[in-house]
Amino acid sequence: MMYKKYLVTAALPYANGPVHIGHLAGVYIPADIYARYLRLKGCDVKFISGSDEHGVPITIKARRLGISPQDVVDKYHNMIKDAFQRFGISFDIYSRTTSEIHRKTASEFFRRLYDYARLTEKVTEQYYDEEAKQFLADRYIVGTCPKCGSEHAYGDQCEACGSTLSPMELINPKSEISGSVPVLRETSHWYLPLNRYQVFLEDWILKGHKEWKANVYGQCKSWLDEGLQPRAVSRDLSWGVPVPVNGADGKVLYVWFDAPIGYISNTRELLPDTWQSYWTNPETKLVHFIGKDNIVFHCIVFPAMLRAHGQYILPDNVPANEFLNLEGKKISTTDNWAVWLHEYLDELPGKEDVLRYVLCANAPETKDNDFTWKDFQTRNNSELVAILGNFVNRVMVLTQKYFDGKTPEKNEFTDIERELEVTVYHMRRDLDSCVESYKFREALKKMMDFARLGNKYLTDTEPWKLAQTDMSRVATVLNMSLQICANLSIVTEPFLPFTAEKLRKMLNIGTFKWERAGGIYLMEEGHQLSSPELLFEKIEDETIERQIAKLPKAANQSAGAESAAKSKIAPQKETVSFEDFGKADIRTVTVVAAERVPDTDKLLKLTIDTGLDKRTIVSGIAEYYKPEDLTGKQVCVLINLAERKIKGIESQGMILMAKDSAGKMCLLQPSELMDNGAEIG
Repeated sequence: MMYKKYLVTAALPYANGPVHIGHLAGVYIPADIYARYLRLKGCDVKFISGSDEHGVPITIKARRLGISPQDVVDKYHNMIKDAFQRFGISFDIYSRTTSEIHRKTASEFFRRLYDYARLTEKVTEQYYDEEAKQFLADRYIVGTCPKCGSEHAYGDQCEACGSTLSPMELINPKSEISGSVPVLRETSHWYLPLNRYQVFLEDWILKGHKEWKANVYGQCKSWLDEGLQPRAVSRDLSWGVPVPVNGADGKVLYVWFDAPIGYISNTRELLPDTWQSYWTNPETKLVHFIGKDNIVFHCIVFPAMLRAHGQYILPDNVPANEFLNLEGKKISTTDNWAVWLHEYLDELPGKEDVLRYVLCANAPETKDNDFTWKDFQTRNNSELVAILGNFVNRVMVLTQKYFDGKTPEKNEFTDIERELEVTVYHMRRDLDSCVESYKFREALKKMMDFARLGNKYLTDTEPWKLAQTDMSRVATVLNMSLQICANLSIVTEPFLPFTAEKLRKMLNIGTFKWERAGGIYLMEEGHQLSSPELLFEKIEDETIERQIAKLPKAANQSAGAESAAKSKIAPQKETVSFEDFGKADIRTVTVVAAERVPDTDKLLKLTIDTGLDKRTIVSGIAEYYKPEDLTGKQVCVLINLAERKIKGIESQGMILMAKDSAGKMCLLQPSELMDNGAEIG
């Protein structure tokens, strides 16, 4: 379908802390690449985001700091907005959910669902603090975890063991506010009956969007297979958008309902007179960029809300990424195990595009990936400096030396130039295909291929040697090399906007439209170039060591802790022959569906695609992984294990895991995406 308008949204960051590299790699860099690409193509596109400023974590932080929730969100909204701007994230608007226009839009949205009987009302019992005189959100209830015995588990989760809980499961629950024992009291709330949209969502997603990424499609299927249940859209709090119904005093819209409406309200703020031409127009393509923890909300819940409302378009795609780790460990804002964007910008000025490049190159598109400072240094020095920067610098310096900095004539072509012309054209087409299918990591490689091609062309033709005998040939070589530089000024723009601008200034040209990329007639003969400059600088060891030293000491000492733990590592098992090992058929497979085994705490039922067939495995990993975390992942499985019946289910294989001395377990996964059925051995 040909679209006339595009809406690109990036997940609303929660305004109780700054942005870190995990957010950038998962959401904001891919969204920015896509929006910049569409603009270069001349598309009518609006890139929308803003701060998510309601919810219990905000009130908890405010209470702990002794300030108001508004003070908290004001601080972090401004910090986040400023960091995004400095980093070159090109939002058309970055607003917030405490704005008056958002309050109005969210209220109108709720009211339409309420008036058209799209919501149901239900009375339930919830914990109430009689001393504080308020109902308690799950995070305001603490007690003993029924799973691990930790005495400071919350009403929604035990952070000691990671178990998901409900307030009713806590042993000896207490109010986090007053310390008193809460009582159960009846309260009335409105619910979005997701079950009414089960069939619609199955048709829309499972039949209509099979092109979605495997992790997105798989997680949606897992939720739909389990059956959707009504979900509360209001709660008893003082911080949030008030429920716009008489008699609803003390009730606000639940943040999961309120936040995605921010995409609509922010568009409305940007375009007060024409916003509906985007959100109600079937010829608009809506694309949500999110992390995997938001898949359910953006693919199931928000579309159900939009369907219930009846006037808005649904997303065309939701290219969610997995998570990014830091130095081999999960990013933790609590432990300060993160690289914060605002600190990076202060400490490494002028290196915005280096971070953009590294995070895109390591984007967790199909599986969790890892950022290390050493890899950051290597990619800068070996790729940006040695490939892209080196090519441009060589061309600029040689043109300055031999032709006074003016684009020389393009004389007779040889087979090399004729092949180069065809190659450049097809490279642009390949790059298009990658971006259009949201494969930005591969697209980045295609972008760098322009510089690789240029370096090879210079090496093969050796214009510095030709200058001794054939200046006509030198002119052709440097003209073609400058055409590649001009191509780079276009194709780097979505990925490395600061570099693209610097390159355009050196070439003394304006911004070309995307359609001009792939051509070799961008630089006119006799065109005066500006003085050569280095696009990138080498990053020294001291710079990297300073950044590593900033990470928390406890985390830096983990290597010592691992060494100490070696004494607890299980001893080597009995030696087996190579022939015995060769009997084990271990393959890469994809988990296409995952669900809990009823009446068990540890078992998951996994449906896997082995490349040979689809089969079922029952695995005792529910303590470590949720079903939605596994769906779409590629893992390693022993597929020729004798069948075994577990809880009445035929299990046909064994998923492979690693387990350390502390009992921590993790899946064994291929480092790159492989064909299902690829043999391991």
